[in-house]
Amino acid sequence: MLRGTVQEGSAEAYSRSTGTAGRAESVKQLKSYDLLIGGQDVPGDGWVYTVSGRSLLEDVFTSVSLKRTLEQDPESEVALHPYVVGRCAVANDAAIDWATQAAAAAAPLWAAVPLEHRMKLGTRFREELIARQDEFLEMLVAESHPVKLARWELSCLLQIYAPGSLRWYTKQMRVEKEYGDRKLILHRQPDGVVGFNPPQNAPLPSAALSVLAMMAGNAVVVRAPRSIALSTMWLLRDVVAPLLEELQAPPGVLNAICSNPKQTMDRWVADPLIDDIFYIGGSQEGLKFEQDCVANGKKPILELAGNDGIVVWSDADVKYAAEAITESFYGSGQICMVPNYVLVHPAVADALIAEVCEQVKGIKPGLPEQEDVLLSPVRRSERFFRLLRQALGNGAELLTGGNRMEVDGTVSDTGVFLQPTVVKVSGLKDARSYDVVREETFFPLIPIIVPEADDDDALLEAFLGFVNSNDYGLRNSLWAGSDEVIDTFVRRVVNGGLLKVNDSHIGFLPYLPSHGGTGRTGGAFGEANYPMLKTSHVQGVSIARGVSPYRAVFGD
Repeated sequence: MLRGTVQEGSAEAYSRSTGTAGRAESVKQLKSYDLLIGGQDVPGDGWVYTVSGRSLLEDVFTSVSLKRTLEQDPESEVALHPYVVGRCAVANDAAIDWATQAAAAAAPLWAAVPLEHRMKLGTRFREELIARQDEFLEMLVAESHPVKLARWELSCLLQIYAPGSLRWYTKQMRVEKEYGDRKLILHRQPDGVVGFNPPQNAPLPSAALSVLAMMAGNAVVVRAPRSIALSTMWLLRDVVAPLLEELQAPPGVLNAICSNPKQTMDRWVADPLIDDIFYIGGSQEGLKFEQDCVANGKKPILELAGNDGIVVWSDADVKYAAEAITESFYGSGQICMVPNYVLVHPAVADALIAEVCEQVKGIKPGLPEQEDVLLSPVRRSERFFRLLRQALGNGAELLTGGNRMEVDGTVSDTGVFLQPTVVKVSGLKDARSYDVVREETFFPLIPIIVPEADDDDALLEAFLGFVNSNDYGLRNSLWAGSDEVIDTFVRRVVNGGLLKVNDSHIGFLPYLPSHGGTGRTGGAFGEANYPMLKTSHVQGVSIARGVSPYRAVFGD
């Protein structure tokens, strides 16, 4: 087995900093994860606990009390309460640095392993996801993901690591050509050490993208969010780490730590051993972070806010278009790749609005393990109501929704769910004066923009201009029957990393990107994001036999 070496003294320094050498676990009944550093399970500096998503809806007082008690006393016996489903060790500064050092030691050894061998990691990862899909769903449901959406999240990973996708990645990594007496090679070399910063709303599927960076030949350090660390640590420690051992990878190729975001980002940006940082978060913070990375010689890979649009043309299938629009309410809109605004041809606006309002009735709240539930709790809804008030004050029309509700769907001022809410914005010219149109809302709130009637050529130009002038650029969708309109959109829509035509807006497909975009979504270097390509760089090679350097420059 290939072995890396951790910088001398790093493990000893960490043990001294935490006083954890030899500490025995006091809680055995929970899912319990230490830090994973250099192939070792390492004690942390305290614990963070996960309380089940169901408990927050079933008995909020007990749930909150458990969280507060465990925050004050992580070793408390209340950790044995059935609502408490797991715990993760917390990293301090020394552990964060140690993880980076372990990755830096392993990176050159892993990069030297042939690509064909590294690609086996993707194949085996997909096989394990299928074999352990019940555990996968269980972990996400525990973190308040509705089980139906948890299956959608699993489908994303199954497509990313599908055999056809893996073959396509392999082709992008190396091309050889014969040129006279030379063999010319274009191949991608790994960047080195990649830090991954998954978001709180989807930590597990985001952390799973680190497998692609490892397939490219990088070593990684993944930060599990402190507030919701359990599923990430389960995936990396119980699923991915054994696969790396099976492939005889150096022990520091994968490192997983639970830590504070600012603490970790600051250390990664300043650490010369970190090469890339895969950052998932809000646009304002992410674009500032991009500048910090570049100033410190790091490659920033950004997955920021979306604000996706759906365009519905006059000959669209209105029923299916409405289905795609209602995807905006899945997870209560707390998913970056759901639709955020609709632009509809005036000729079908009334029919589309009626169909959307009808289909909204099937979008329900409930406990996360219930099969028909698509809404998630929204803990902080003040901005939702502020956005709605501004839209209505500017002249928008409330079509449906607009209230809080309880888990059973009853309207209530104290409910933790929000009704799926649709507003109509009349006119295209001033539509972006509405915050609900201009910005990602991250709530179950979508505006349907109905422009003034005009001839189709003028409307098509206006629609294209509106889509392309979006400050954000994750995904866009078009619903149309006309081949000419479809071809025009495909040729001329330059905004975004993915364009879907007459299809699910959030569905995943092999080959096509699952992430990435332009503008405030991906930053200055934003485009469709294939993590295996983003965490590597192109290198050209010429191998010659019997070639005169002089003649190569000046000819005969």
